[in-house]
Amino acid sequence: MKGRGWWKLLALPVLLLSVVLSGCTGGKSGGDVKVRVGEVTRSVFYAPEYVAAAKGFFKDEGLDVEIQTTAGGDKTMAALLAGSIDVALVGAETSIYVYQQGAEDPVINFAQLTQTDGTFLFARNQQGDFDWSQLKGSEFLGQRKGGMPQMAGEFAMGKKGIDPHKDLTLIQNIDFANIASAYASGTGDYVQLFEPQASIFEKEGRGKVVASFGVESGHLPYTVFMTKQSYIKSNQETVAKFTRGLHKAQTWVNEHSAEEIADVIMPFFKDADRAIIVSSVERYKTQGTYATDPIIDDEEWNNLLAVMKNAGELKEEVPASAIVNNDFASDVVSSK
Repeated sequence: MKGRGWWKLLALPVLLLSVVLSGCTGGKSGGDVKVRVGEVTRSVFYAPEYVAAAKGFFKDEGLDVEIQTTAGGDKTMAALLAGSIDVALVGAETSIYVYQQGAEDPVINFAQLTQTDGTFLFARNQQGDFDWSQLKGSEFLGQRKGGMPQMAGEFAMGKKGIDPHKDLTLIQNIDFANIASAYASGTGDYVQLFEPQASIFEKEGRGKVVASFGVESGHLPYTVFMTKQSYIKSNQETVAKFTRGLHKAQTWVNEHSAEEIADVIMPFFKDADRAIIVSSVERYKTQGTYATDPIIDDEEWNNLLAVMKNAGELKEEVPASAIVNNDFASDVVSSK
C-alpha cells in the first residue's frame, strides 16, 4: 500500500483492534483526567511509554492513561482523527501525510519517544565480516512502501551506495505481521527486523544482526506522541502533564539498566522471554534509540524530510513550525 493511498481509509468507520492494559496503567481515581493513547503497535521499541505507565509517572500527574494498540499507522491515525483516541503514538510521517491532504484540524507532534529507526539488517548466512556491497544481487525482505521502516532502510542503503530498487530483489508484498514468518520459512537472504524478533531469530540460529538501520539513517523523530490541534487548544494542561510524565520516564530509562527496564515493562509482554526483552532493550539503549527528552529539534525534523524525499513520499517541504509544537517539551526540560 502506498504511503499516501492508505489515507482513503480515513473515510471508513474506525475499527479499533485494541488491547487496553488498564491493569498496567493504574486505577482511575476521582481527580484523574483520562487520556486515551493509541499506539501503532506493541513493541519494546516503546519502552519509555510503558515505564511511564508502570512506574506511575502519568498517574503522579493526575492522569489516567489508557494505552490501546491500534495495529497500524492507518488505523491509528484514523482513530485519532475520528476522536476514538486522544493521543497517537506513531511515526511522525503520518502527521505529514495528513498535513499534505490539507487537513483543517492538523495533527501536531508534541513529544518525541524514539529518535532513530528501530530496525536491524538481519542476514541468513553471513560469512565473515559484513559489507554493505554484499546486498547486491541478494533477495531482500523489506517493509511496507511509504512506512518509516522502509523509507529509513532505503535511505541508509543509499548512503552506502546501494539502490534497493536496482541492486537487489526487493520483496514488499508481505504484510508487516507476516514478515518474520515469511523469513523463517525461507524467504529472503536478508530481512529488516525490529526487536525483539531479531534477538529471537538469533537465539533460534536463523542468522544474525549485521547492521543497524537506526545507526545508519541518523537521528529523526521516528515515533512521536501527537494529537489534533483542537485537542491541544482545549486541553493544554493535560498535554503539559502528559509530557512531564513522559519525560520522567525518559530520564528513568536513561539512568537504569536494560535488566531493570525489562523488569518494569514485562507486564506489557506477558508471554515474552525475559532474556529476549533484556537483549532487545540493551540493543536499543546502546544505539541511543530512546529519546532522552521529548523535544523534536530542527535537525531531526529535516533528516525526516530528507528520508521521505528520498523515498518519493514528500509532496512538499513541511516546516517543523507547521505541525510541531515543542512548547510543552521545552517547558518540561527547562524546569528540571
